Amino acid sequence: MNTLAKLQRRTFLKGVGATMALPLLDAMLPGARKSAALAAAVPPTPPTRMAFVFVPNGVIMPAWKPTESGASYTLSETLQPLEKLKGDFNVITGLAQDNGRAKGDGPGDHARSAASFLTGAHPVKTAGANIRVGMSVDQAAAEKIGHLTKLPSLELGIERGREAGSCDSGYSCAYSSAISWKTESTPMAKEINPRLVYERLFGAGQESSQDREQDRRDFYRQSILDLVSEDAARLKESLGQTDRRKIDEYFSSVRELEQRIQRAENVAKQERPDFDVPEGIPSDLQEHIRLMYDLMVLAFQTDSTRVCTFMLANEGSNRSYRMVGVNDGHHQLSHHQSDQDKIDKIKKIDRFLVSEFAYFLDKLKSVKEGTGTLLDNSMILYGSGISDGNRHRHDDLPVILAGRAGGTIQTGRHIAFNTETPMNNLFLSMLDRTGAGIDKLGDSSGRLKGLEGSS
Repeated sequence: MNTLAKLQRRTFLKGVGATMALPLLDAMLPGARKSAALAAAVPPTPPTRMAFVFVPNGVIMPAWKPTESGASYTLSETLQPLEKLKGDFNVITGLAQDNGRAKGDGPGDHARSAASFLTGAHPVKTAGANIRVGMSVDQAAAEKIGHLTKLPSLELGIERGREAGSCDSGYSCAYSSAISWKTESTPMAKEINPRLVYERLFGAGQESSQDREQDRRDFYRQSILDLVSEDAARLKESLGQTDRRKIDEYFSSVRELEQRIQRAENVAKQERPDFDVPEGIPSDLQEHIRLMYDLMVLAFQTDSTRVCTFMLANEGSNRSYRMVGVNDGHHQLSHHQSDQDKIDKIKKIDRFLVSEFAYFLDKLKSVKEGTGTLLDNSMILYGSGISDGNRHRHDDLPVILAGRAGGTIQTGRHIAFNTETPMNNLFLSMLDRTGAGIDKLGDSSGRLKGLEGSS
């Protein structure tokens, strides 16, 4: 045949009990109805994705930070695993999260560093239910562009976290185990089980009579939800402002979940992709990390979401890294007090985590999309809310920004900004590139200049 069916960008394959969006295909190009025009067709502009990868406990900065700036810089000892990808990312220094500092609240730098990492806000010191910090950059994006995809955002992790109790000098565990905040009082729970992430992206496989019965129950459950909503509206008339806001946030979350379920039910069902996911949580840390990275690639490739966060561990994590010969706990080692043996062990951990990040970037780069790659059309931030873990420094943070954001970022450089430049200035510039621009986030003071290539 000389003609091809024109596919919409949001096209789904069909299967039993599963759905999956397609990556960008030739048949989605303008003029795809005529096969002869395919070669000359101008590809549509792919969406720009953003991800934030969080590293706990800081790093050994002398081994991390390049000594030269600009395009002719030499990769530092810790960043050597990224050598073959040097042209695909920028090392950024000079950024700070001022609200990670104590500001009169005393100890608790680890909790504050995670809580402020993507918010730029100072967390209320409490181990109770009155947690409060600020909306995070990923959720600011999800609020603006989340309706365009099956999932507004995706929150991943490696370690389980607690929502209650004290985890760091009187700070709630919620601060240490979450970097994504939907509102100033609502942390986004992260998923650490690869299979559950997979099912969330692609469905649960073969439909059974039990599944059909679940569908019937879901129908009536939606009706009950409407009745509960009416009851809640009547109840709110007798409540104070704080409780009214909590009910509004709760029902907003429920409604968002319902809409996601409805979107999944309305699209055609399909066979799931050929991707080997083990039952449960992998015992091998490297396998666990790579599975999560692979799932992030699939999520972006299928345009299931354009916003991800990934915590490689909770802040203050004392996990050991035996695969690189480090049997001591990470947090314990981070307070090295200039002990060279401990510093060397931390450097091994830092390099291992950078190596796994290189694996992720290489995967993104291997996916062709339009005239470039998935990495070209993404912004992937890798970093920590602490620079020197021994002294709990919150300035000159270790930050890598990978990807070209659809050609709007010039990569291959070490960009050295003035000290104490708010990290949230970078976030505003990233949001602009996803079409989710806002005027202010946390302690931002303006857009970050220089990503386009003037530095």
